[in-house]
Amino acid sequence: MSRRNRLRLACLLAVALLVLLDQWSKSAVFAWLASSDRLVRDVHGHERYPLVGRWLAFMLSYNRGAAFGRFGNYPHLLVIGRLLAVVCLSWLLVTLRAGQRLVLVAMVLVLAGAVGNLLDNLWSGGIEPGHPYRSVRDFLDVWFTAWDWHFPTFNVADSCITVGAVLWVLSGFVGVRAQDEEPAGAGEHEVARAEDAP
Repeated sequence: MSRRNRLRLACLLAVALLVLLDQWSKSAVFAWLASSDRLVRDVHGHERYPLVGRWLAFMLSYNRGAAFGRFGNYPHLLVIGRLLAVVCLSWLLVTLRAGQRLVLVAMVLVLAGAVGNLLDNLWSGGIEPGHPYRSVRDFLDVWFTAWDWHFPTFNVADSCITVGAVLWVLSGFVGVRAQDEEPAGAGEHEVARAEDAP
């Protein structure tokens, strides 16, 4: 097996493991909290299981939209968008050059997140009467008590998408810096080799 094919296989395995982690964590936390008698109700009426003080907790939440609950009123558009993202990212992951490691990591994370939330929409999420798709299960809740503000509840898939997107943006800056630091005359050697080629 060539190096490029080994890298592709490693990326696909990483996506599969992250999707499994996302689906397992959602199922495990939801099942555990549904039977827990140690939930604490905050001043806003949220039932939470505190993990670190009051600011980090588990909390059951169903999200029919995307990030911050957006596009919840356009379920077909949202699911089709997620499907297209999975197809496009899969194709990019298979065709990307092996040297672009940071971009590969970013794409693995974003693809895994998209697949994890799409599986919730189509198969494993919460059922809402009158809604054509299932809702995405969120369970990580951050409460900034100093400002009395809850960050939108999220899950492992959302974390993968966010970190992947940030890495993807950073990869653009790293790539530009690497080109800027290319030694003087390096381009001339490339031209010379190209001219010598038959």
